[in-house]
Amino acid sequence: MKNISVIGAGTMGNGIAHVFAQNGFTVNLVDVNPSQLQRAMDTINKNLDRQLSKGTITEEQKKTTLTNITVTSIIAEGVKNAELVVEAATENAALKLSIFEQMDMYAPAGCILATNTSSISITKIAAVTKRPGLVIGMHFMNPVPVMKLVEIINGYATKKEVTATIVELSKLLGKIPCAVNDYPGFIANRILMPMINEAIYSLYEGVAGVEEIDTVMKLGMAHPMGPLQLADFIGLDVCLSILKVLQDGFGNPKYAACPLLVNMVLAGKLGVKSGEGFYTYTAGSKELVVSERFK
Repeated sequence: MKNISVIGAGTMGNGIAHVFAQNGFTVNLVDVNPSQLQRAMDTINKNLDRQLSKGTITEEQKKTTLTNITVTSIIAEGVKNAELVVEAATENAALKLSIFEQMDMYAPAGCILATNTSSISITKIAAVTKRPGLVIGMHFMNPVPVMKLVEIINGYATKKEVTATIVELSKLLGKIPCAVNDYPGFIANRILMPMINEAIYSLYEGVAGVEEIDTVMKLGMAHPMGPLQLADFIGLDVCLSILKVLQDGFGNPKYAACPLLVNMVLAGKLGVKSGEGFYTYTAGSKELVVSERFK
């Protein structure tokens, strides 16, 4: 397997393209927005420069990685020679189902179709294709070039040989694959999102402040990032979306999103990407500043 297509050139998509290209795969990066493709290539170039400055890659490796990536805005063109397509679009079920219908239509018959979804049912996604046995979850962690884990999710019909192929492929990328089964939130977010939600509830109920909650989890539980800072990093809208998937999937009120999280998303305070969440973010600054709303 050498020809990979990645659908979606956002944060996750460009990271996935970067990792495949750096490990010798030919990558077609596909996005309907040409300006997003340019931003993605700029980001990959910047991240490669960071690796270069740290001495983890050579100038030649950087050049080869960039040469391995081709961009296009047309799905049919981008997947026509693919052996694996990884969808990395926004965490929206309707959008992903539409993309998978197109991937199934235009990709070669034996091509494996993977999704980077963090919570949406693989079985549901596979059902819109004519190849459910070749559909699998390949959930990378952000930032993709740095994080080692790939959560491999088996849909109801995923063939064992497809799982084995994706597990071995993940190892070739220098990742550590963990295979799990297709239930709401899988493992990573089934455990992570209730923790983040409980941290938000603790703030909402006045148990402690933003810094105190994050400090307890960093120093007491050895987490590299507190749950509120992590929620900002993930995106509060994404956290809310995943909690809704968990609540709908299990029908259990324990997964209901904290009203504070709901209100912050409605107000457009989404975390890092909007410049404000539980903390405020200024371009070029690494200082962690609690939002005025929570001081």
